[in-house]
Amino acid sequence: MKFKATHLAGAALIAASGLTGAAFAGEVKLPKTMAWTAYNTGTTGYNQSVAIGKALKDKYGVTLRVVPGKNDISRLTPVKAGKVDYSANGIATFFASEGVFQFADPNWGPMAIRMVMSASGSSNLGVGVAADAGIKTFADLKGKRVAWVRGGDALNVGAEAMLACGGLTWDDVEKVEFPGFGASWDGTVNDQVDAAFASTMSGFTKKLEASPRGIFWPPTPHADAKCWDGIKKTAPYFVPNTGTRGTGLSKDNPHEGARYPYPILMTLDGQDAGEVYSLARALVEEYDSYSAAEPAAKGWALGKQIFKWVVPYHDGAIAYFKEIGKWDDAAQAHNDKLIVRQQVLAEAWAGMDKGLEAEAFKAKWMELRAATLDKAGFDPIWR
Repeated sequence: MKFKATHLAGAALIAASGLTGAAFAGEVKLPKTMAWTAYNTGTTGYNQSVAIGKALKDKYGVTLRVVPGKNDISRLTPVKAGKVDYSANGIATFFASEGVFQFADPNWGPMAIRMVMSASGSSNLGVGVAADAGIKTFADLKGKRVAWVRGGDALNVGAEAMLACGGLTWDDVEKVEFPGFGASWDGTVNDQVDAAFASTMSGFTKKLEASPRGIFWPPTPHADAKCWDGIKKTAPYFVPNTGTRGTGLSKDNPHEGARYPYPILMTLDGQDAGEVYSLARALVEEYDSYSAAEPAAKGWALGKQIFKWVVPYHDGAIAYFKEIGKWDDAAQAHNDKLIVRQQVLAEAWAGMDKGLEAEAFKAKWMELRAATLDKAGFDPIWR
């Protein structure tokens, strides 16, 4: 993703920096009751949220209510409505910020989303293939059967990014549609398809590993500039990662692949900066407690935070990171440009006719969105 200074940058960047110099030093001050949404009960995102909640209760007397949501819309609707202040969300955090896919809708549009912190673990996200298909690189997927999940935007864009690593698009493979994520992996086991997108930690991938077909994770070599240029142009939220956890992976058998943060603890730009400061500080200072209770939560470590990513951080979190010497001028400049991008999107959204029918509205919005971002010097990513 490119970020180029434009005529919009002047006053907007000053406004974007607003509270980052504010001092919140002192005790952690959190409300006695907090609520945030997360993935369904039993998922790693939900379990990590519960572990964090226990740590907050033990140390600060805070009762954290974790509200499970079965999909991106159900997780973000209470945040949008002001019924909860935070969500331990997935990559839909970025999609909502951009107003794309399911958020290219008159009732949604681009949101002024801010990050508090995120988790980046030792598993990867990528396209797993049936070992008997003879696929060793993503270029080898040409002509092969690749799963496409109806309504699974994160899965499908992820698969498209891995195809781009191999210089391919959906036109170069046989796209096989499935009604859901689980069905796509059952299809791989049953020889209906050769490849599907997942986390290396997904239980469905273990079914393929245990089947006669077996499993293999093609790499995204970190030194391969052409591969990563393709990935970043398609899905700029992916970052290189050496995976050691998941199906077929270990410290002795690492995977040179990709991932993006999950969960992403997000809120909206208007959330109280002092509270966000306290929450970020509590997440750092109580890390040992909740990561011991839930090993998957080790990805919340301070050293795993990505300070120059695709979604801006909240001013309150930035204030804490500055206080402990983890935030620099380069991170601030990057954050400011992300906020300008959101402002450009908001201006474009204000000019939309919200009375158009659903498909016509989406087509018009995506056209206007791309044109406006192009004019402002930003990469639209999706058109």
